[in-house]
Formats: sequence, structure tokens, C-alpha cells
Amino acid sequence: MGALEVLRFAVRGLTANKMRSVLTTLGILIGVAAVILLVAVGEGTSRSITQNIQRLGANTLTVMQSFSGGGGGGGGGGFFAGGGAAQQQGGTGPRTQAKELTIEDARALTDASAAPSVKSVSPVVSASSQAATYEGASHSIAQLVGTYPSYFEASNKPVAKGSYFYNDDVTAAWKIIVIGQTVADDLFGSVDPIGKQVTITGVPFTVVGVLKPAGSSGFQDADDIAVAPLPAVQQSLTGYGPLGQIIVQAKSATAVDAAQSEITQILDQRHGITPTSTADYRILNQAQLQETVSAAIGTFTVLLGAVAAISLLVGGIGITNIMLVTVTERTREIGIRKAIGAPRGAILGQFLAEATMLSLIGGLLGVAIGFIGSRFTIAGVQPVIVPTSIALALGVSVAIGLFFGSYPANRAAKLRPIEALRHE
Repeated sequence: MGALEVLRFAVRGLTANKMRSVLTTLGILIGVAAVILLVAVGEGTSRSITQNIQRLGANTLTVMQSFSGGGGGGGGGGFFAGGGAAQQQGGTGPRTQAKELTIEDARALTDASAAPSVKSVSPVVSASSQAATYEGASHSIAQLVGTYPSYFEASNKPVAKGSYFYNDDVTAAWKIIVIGQTVADDLFGSVDPIGKQVTITGVPFTVVGVLKPAGSSGFQDADDIAVAPLPAVQQSLTGYGPLGQIIVQAKSATAVDAAQSEITQILDQRHGITPTSTADYRILNQAQLQETVSAAIGTFTVLLGAVAAISLLVGGIGITNIMLVTVTERTREIGIRKAIGAPRGAILGQFLAEATMLSLIGGLLGVAIGFIGSRFTIAGVQPVIVPTSIALALGVSVAIGLFFGSYPANRAAKLRPIEALRHE
């Protein structure tokens, strides 16, 4: 009996009970689609976080307070993704009296003799959920940042329309503001916002620029931001509390480690940090943070794929169950075929072909569902299909058909014709 004849018998066996075959295929379909989609979500999350980190550039360092409750008027790291994975400076001994980050700390970091590797320093205060209005339109700005002009280059936030503010504007504490694209769309619509005045919690600010769109990252909209001179934000919104962050730009990517060492030395001296005490600040190194996040997301993606693969295993068990039922139902048919000369290999091949076809069809449909599902945003993340996950899921589905179908097929092939013919 040739291979085509075996396949013909296998197709006839599957179509004899269409509903059973469809339900068995559905188990494999769900498993394959789940593997592809969950791995795609993990990859999409990884790329989103990586892009978020890269926005600040490879030569950017962020100094933050590390003691609890010290954020004060600065608000802290709401606009900076991954703040919790910071690298902490200092020893592991007893903590000294914690000092807050101040403008004086930021000025000390600009000393060219003490920090020759530092290109720019941007002190930052931030306030979240600030209500802004313009001629009846209103919008709650997710993040309002008070800082210096160097912030725009250090945080990779170029201006698409208008201009940013300058050092003279900071000195004079002018109430001017640069807004993100989301803020511009919600408040002004099709109206040009440049030169218009918006009111933020009762304080008027004049729009001088609109930032280049940066896009969303999961649940975070990077364009829902506004940037104003530091003194203006402190006077009107946050008060003269501590800084939330100090963004430091090294002169080059290769100078980051040297700049980090210089920052540590300056702040340790200013904050009275000794080798036996724990620092009251921490420094985020973008390159190190990206490596750490990439490794963590990689592990997370593998875990998601492993969890989804369990459904493939369940689908394989379903194939075994259905094929055992099929063998029992068709025992007499098997006996007749063996009695008229069908070899053991033909019987074995037929049932293996049925199991493999079920898993292969389910796998192909699962790949199609995975592709369709990846076109939609899932939990705020745009999935990114990983080609290896498709090959792996499809290969595993076929292997499952062969593995879980081998026992029922072998059982059918071992039936003695006389016993099979007696079966009712």
C-alpha cells in the first residue's frame, strides 16, 4: 500500500467524524496561537522599553534620590521609564543623615575641573496630572517638567515647531512652555499653538514650542508632557523643594563611566558620604540599565512562551484520547483490512498520519490566528512577531502529533485480525 493510499484512508477517517476532528484541532490551534502571541507580546514589550531607555541616549546619566519620602516638590521619576532598576552608589553600611538633591548639587556637577567628562547638567522638578485649559478646551498633562534648556538635548526631545526656551528665560523665570504633541492636539486641535496662552492650575503660560512626537510606550504616552523653565515651575506649581532628578550628559558614550565616577565623587563629598555609609542618591546608567532590562525581558518572554506551551501539551493529550477512541470504534474495520492483507506498516501509518494531520492543520491555523492577533494592541503593547517562535510552535505541534499519536497507532497496528473481527 503506497503513501497516497495511506493518506487517503487517513483523510477518510478524519472526515468520518468532523466535529471530533475540529474540536481536537482546536486544542492545537489555541496552543500554537498562544505561544506565538505571548512571545510576540514579550518581544513588543522589550522593544518598547528599550526605545524608552534609548530616548535619553547612551551618554546620559540620571541622578535620583534613593531614600524614601525624599521626592518633595520634585515629584520624582514619573517621566523616566525603569527608574526602579537603578544602580545605587555608595557603601552598604549605616546610612548618614539623608540630604536632598538641590540646585547647588547640580551647579557643582558643572565644575569643569571636578567633572571634565560632563557635557551638560539639567536639574529637574516634575509635577504630574496638571490641569491645563485653553478657550474652553481642557487636558490633564501627565507630566510637567521644570528644567534648563540643556534638558532637551540630554533627554533627546527635539522641538518640531517653534523653539525651546533659553538660559535667559530661566534666569528671568518667564512663564513660557514647550508642549508635547498630545497636549497640543487636545488643547488646540488644528489651531497653531505657538504664541497662545494656556492656563495650568490657574497660572498662565505662553506656548513657545511643540516637541517632536515620540510615540506611546505601552500605557505611557511620551507625548503627554510639557516642559517649562525651572524657576517658573517652582514659583507656580511645585514650590522650592528638592529636585526630583539631575540629568547629566557625558561628553560621549565612552566617557559615561568616567562621568559617573566624577559625579559620585562630587556628590559623596557634598552629602558627607563615607566609604562605610550608604549614599542617599543613586545614578542611573542608561547602558547598564538597558542591558539589565533586556536580560529581564528575555527571561520574561521565555516564561510566557513556556506557559503557552502547556496548552500545546494539553492539545497533544487530547489527540491521544481521540485517537484511542477512534481505534476502539474502528477495531472491526482494522481487522477486516488486516484479514485481506493490509500490512502492519499501513495500519500504523494511517493512524500516525491522522494524528499528524490533526496537529499540522491546528498548527497552521494557530499561526494564522497568531498573525492576525499581532495586528492588534494587547494590554497597551503592540506585539512583534518573532519568526523563530512560529517555526518552533509549528514544529512542536507536528512533533506532538507524531508523539501522542504513536501509542494509539501502534495499538491499532498490533491488533490480531481474528480478535479484531470478533469485536462488536
